[in-house]
Amino acid sequence: MERDTTTNGQLSRDAFGRLQLARGHAVVTGLTPVRNFPITAPQEGISLVDAEGKEHLWVERLDDLSADMRSVIEEELASREFIPEILRIRSVSSFATPSQWQVSTDRGETMLLLKAEEDIRRLSATTLLIADGHGIQFLLRNLSALDKGSRKLLDHFL
Repeated sequence: MERDTTTNGQLSRDAFGRLQLARGHAVVTGLTPVRNFPITAPQEGISLVDAEGKEHLWVERLDDLSADMRSVIEEELASREFIPEILRIRSVSSFATPSQWQVSTDRGETMLLLKAEEDIRRLSATTLLIADGHGIQFLLRNLSALDKGSRKLLDHFL
């Protein structure tokens, strides 16, 4: 199957706030942008899919789009995605799981519940994804950028 990478068309919202793509006389409504590599390449490889999962547009790079089209896609992605980035681990309740962690994120201070060590997933040599007991995914983008105290606490779980 060949992907439709044509960026000709108009991306907008309908009266109900749903994303729609108009090309010529055809309009497809209810589209959802999906990042193929949300952590490692968030600005590349984005599909616009309908409710059944059918791809209607493949965006190789967001930077290749017009400013208006890019803005609509970025706005839609921001409203759907919530992955706080851990900047510092302040404390942990226990070095055994389950454990409550007090962390500083790019979105403020919070507490996460680590139910099992398996909930810490290594994405690369320096990047971790931590699943909270409440279903929130936390990103730890760069292990080497952590302060010494945070790294010491984290090392107990790795």
